Amino acid sequence: MKMGKVELYINEILQSRGAMLFTLIDPVDYKSEKEAVDTAAAACRGGSDIILLGGSIGAQGSLLDRVAKGIREAVDVPLVLFPGNVATITKNADAIYFQSLLNSRNSYWHAQVQMLGAPLIREAGIEPLPVGYILVSPGGTAGWVGDANLVPREKPKIASALALTGEYLGNRFILTDTGSNPRMQGLGPIPPEMIRHVKGVLDVPYIVGGGIMTISELRSAYRSGADIIQIGTAFENGYGIKGAQRTALSFSKIAREEGLKKLKKGR
Repeated sequence: MKMGKVELYINEILQSRGAMLFTLIDPVDYKSEKEAVDTAAAACRGGSDIILLGGSIGAQGSLLDRVAKGIREAVDVPLVLFPGNVATITKNADAIYFQSLLNSRNSYWHAQVQMLGAPLIREAGIEPLPVGYILVSPGGTAGWVGDANLVPREKPKIASALALTGEYLGNRFILTDTGSNPRMQGLGPIPPEMIRHVKGVLDVPYIVGGGIMTISELRSAYRSGADIIQIGTAFENGYGIKGAQRTALSFSKIAREEGLKKLKKGR
């Protein structure tokens, strides 16, 4: 499969800047559709490189269509779907994480849901981004829905073996994720040691998601090896649209600083 426009865009930025920041908008977590769209626009103005949309139970159908259309009209960066199931597809997006949950116990999440979604994605003209998805404890809703055999946080070699498997199977991105807001279960982001182990075996871009809320956590994840960090909960900070833009400005500044350091070190 040839690279599409969004994948080329990602690779070009990683080559020129060394790191990227993605903002995840789950419309179910916002008070209104307008607030979700306005937050995405604020994150874009603040320097986010891509807007991700979806990821939760209920983020589908007409709600997803309307929010995707609104975001696409409001931002000048790619809009990429982060699907929770086959229903979380809309033509009003540029691309989609075409992902396989590598540590699911259920074969549905390895290839069956992808088989159901592939014709819809092709018909809608959405660019598929081949992503190997790995859920780390606590896993959140995604872990429960995806019947994941969660990677223990103290077992980085399991995560790196899964990541390498995903790359060998042809995935062009690897994503490790704790599920949304792991602090609700008394835990934080993916440990730096696990990020280092995973990055150490990969030749494809490495995305880290889940639980990063502060500048120090963001910086640590980049320094440990993350090429791309996706942030969701930190934008739902209760400080409104201006707060979301401030968060994006400060986080994107760190992404550029740490990316430049990576480039100077030869990645």
